[in-house]
Amino acid sequence: MSAASRRPGSAPTTLTYRGPDGAVLHGDVLGPAAAPPLIVLAGGAAAHPAYLGDLAGLGARHRLVVPHLRGVGRSSAVDLGHRGSRWRQAEDVDRLRAHLGLERCTLVAHSAGTRLAIAYAARFPARLAGLVLITPPAEYLVDVPSDVPRLRAARLGEPSFAAAIVADDAGPDAGTDEAFTSWRHATAPLGYARWDETTQAHAVSTRFHLAAARAFLAGDPPADLPASLGAVQAPVLVVAGAQDVVTGVDPVLAVADVFPRGRVAVVEDCGHHPWVEQPAAFRAAVDGFLDRCAG
Repeated sequence: MSAASRRPGSAPTTLTYRGPDGAVLHGDVLGPAAAPPLIVLAGGAAAHPAYLGDLAGLGARHRLVVPHLRGVGRSSAVDLGHRGSRWRQAEDVDRLRAHLGLERCTLVAHSAGTRLAIAYAARFPARLAGLVLITPPAEYLVDVPSDVPRLRAARLGEPSFAAAIVADDAGPDAGTDEAFTSWRHATAPLGYARWDETTQAHAVSTRFHLAAARAFLAGDPPADLPASLGAVQAPVLVVAGAQDVVTGVDPVLAVADVFPRGRVAVVEDCGHHPWVEQPAAFRAAVDGFLDRCAG
């Protein structure tokens, strides 16, 4: 884990719990034992959650419980079977909630991990105390034209960004986890508003798991998903990066309108990883919201 992603003295402890099929699942726990717990879901899809670090010091005020999703990290030996999709892994998240002794839980999810958080919100709305969606993919939730082409065009003059677009257009080598991870590293400048020492160190710390990603993304959204999310009464915060060329901005902002109690926060000079690129602004956006959820 890179210094950019985790602070000194913040080594996580481990957690073991069981899925509904009896599978042994694992996770990391970071932060004071007496602090309010947050279940944190990594993106990727199926990236090792180490890239989240302590979310810009959020682990100093909250107990971050970070599951290794099926097929990832210490849960890599779990048979993905029919339970590897984000729709089925919502049941794993609920087992984790129960394991933690929580009547209701607050979820913080990044990127593809928000797909799992959305599945949980749709399936278990009464067990949700709050939801933070960081730079979520939105195309399956809202019908809003993407502004990604405009955002990309504004940065074509940057050599690292232009090279990343070439790699992105060429597509991945999906033969092995290592080859796919190498391709993701080649396209990594697309994920940040600037390509400097901090963002480069963060990018190369991320590892991906192909089989888990395929299983995670399998299956179409249920037909009643919009209605299910319209019934979610927990508060929802959607965090967008103003220069995010991965998900765009306009569709991400529209996600808040899917929820009765949705709100948005836009982090300026920021791409797809707000806690890395603008840690102070990220914390300003989420701290008060999470305190209200905990209260």
